[in-house]
Amino acid sequence: MKSLKQYGSMLLIAASVAAMPACKSKKAVVAPPPPKPPAAAPATPPPPPPVKEETPAPPPPPAAPNYNFSNIQFEFNSGILKTDSYALLDKAVAEMKKDDSVKFMLDGHSSAEGSEKHNMDLSVERANAVKTYLTNSGVSADRLTVKGYGESKPISNNTDEASRALNRRVEIKKQ
Repeated sequence: MKSLKQYGSMLLIAASVAAMPACKSKKAVVAPPPPKPPAAAPATPPPPPPVKEETPAPPPPPAAPNYNFSNIQFEFNSGILKTDSYALLDKAVAEMKKDDSVKFMLDGHSSAEGSEKHNMDLSVERANAVKTYLTNSGVSADRLTVKGYGESKPISNNTDEASRALNRRVEIKKQ
């Protein structure tokens, strides 16, 4: 039998061997580092300036109506409008409709061919033809006054056909 002394030594060796791997895996106890002082909170960027809702700019006032229509042409010795005059009359109608309170004078003219009386009658007939066109397009007849000037106010000399054609006209003027 083994002696108690031997038995105790073996026990001690066995305990040492058993404790050895456990000791290797144990870490030394180190005091935890003191907590770091709280870092200054990162400066939060200032909030963006409030978005100003821009009110849309008011629309520009409508352009002042243009009432200058002076090249309304007619056929020779006739109160019949030239086809080229329709576009100009349509523009005149659009402008006239912008303000129902404005009144207009329709001044009829003629070239110098024919008698003075015939040219006066022809100039009134031409002004009435323009009035009819305008009223058929929606302009109130109460806003239109007709006047004939015959050959008394030429805008061109009456020496050739081209200049006479320019005198066969109606002018629209604001009263």
